Amino acid sequence: MSNSLTLGLALLGGVVLTAVVAHGAWTARKTAARAPKRAEPTDSALAQGEAAGALLDTQPMEPPSLSAQPALKRSLVRLDALIDAIATITLEHPITGDAALAHMPPTRRAGSKPVLVEGLRTDCGEWEVPQAGVTYSELQAGVLLANRTGGLNEIEYSEFVQKVQAMVDGLGGAAAEFPDMLDVVGRARELDAFASAHDAQLAMRLHAKGSAWSVGYVQQQAARHGFVAGALPGRMVLPALEDGAPPILTLHFDAQAAFAEDPDQATLRELLLAFDVPQTAPELEPYKAWCAAGEALSLAMGAVMADEQGHAFSSAAFESIGVELTRLYEALSSRDLAAGSAAARRLFA
Repeated sequence: MSNSLTLGLALLGGVVLTAVVAHGAWTARKTAARAPKRAEPTDSALAQGEAAGALLDTQPMEPPSLSAQPALKRSLVRLDALIDAIATITLEHPITGDAALAHMPPTRRAGSKPVLVEGLRTDCGEWEVPQAGVTYSELQAGVLLANRTGGLNEIEYSEFVQKVQAMVDGLGGAAAEFPDMLDVVGRARELDAFASAHDAQLAMRLHAKGSAWSVGYVQQQAARHGFVAGALPGRMVLPALEDGAPPILTLHFDAQAAFAEDPDQATLRELLLAFDVPQTAPELEPYKAWCAAGEALSLAMGAVMADEQGHAFSSAAFESIGVELTRLYEALSSRDLAAGSAAARRLFA
């Protein structure tokens, strides 16, 4: 996904639309790669697997009683044939999660693409990331076809195959079946092209009309409207209610100012208020929240809501952007990649 478009306010993505251009709300720019608009989410389920308890012998073991099996480990990160290339791993006998964990790839990436391994539980017939104390009858491994660094290429896919094959060889008595490389890379390119054309971040600039604001003042005003400190310096976020979900809105300001020893002495003249369209479900009404937060902050702080060129927004521009945003949501849903869905969050990361 190498393209970025800034939608006047500015909608980053590849959807160039005439109506919005007429309002001067879209400007195009090229980048080497579309960097994530937030810290890239970690594969929490994979991290849990790495932190599992003592590793046991790799020989097949008798399944423990159902009452002794740990509860099913639910994870937001799951393999999906729509966005992953998946290899099936056939086992001679059921194996414990301890044995699977002992032979997991040392790193869970192939190039820039995350790799995930899942096991089919013998007790309930559901897939999960392997965990200690559970018995599995089958395994499968997958690699993401595309993300904001681009589509999966031949080198990355070969690295995935090598890592999975090494795991299979270590298990003994297991065999892996991989999808054809040309087919996988072709799918990756097509998915990346679609994602590049439908990736977007809506953002507005808040310019101080008069004197500059102190960092402490910005933090105080933002907190009054529900924003909390973000994970990175120079960011405050309006958090989602769902654990682990990306924030609904992000307020960016100069990171160097955020490091100031006295936040009341460091000054700012501009803020950036944004939300990541594919990462946020429309049911959460992020666009309405974005407009409302921009208006509230601009009134409270004496700021002008402006586009990338510094032009103040008109009501007509806001209306056009709302219409085009609805079309973008529909296009994502038509590919089973609804904004805010688990698949969309992984693809646009």
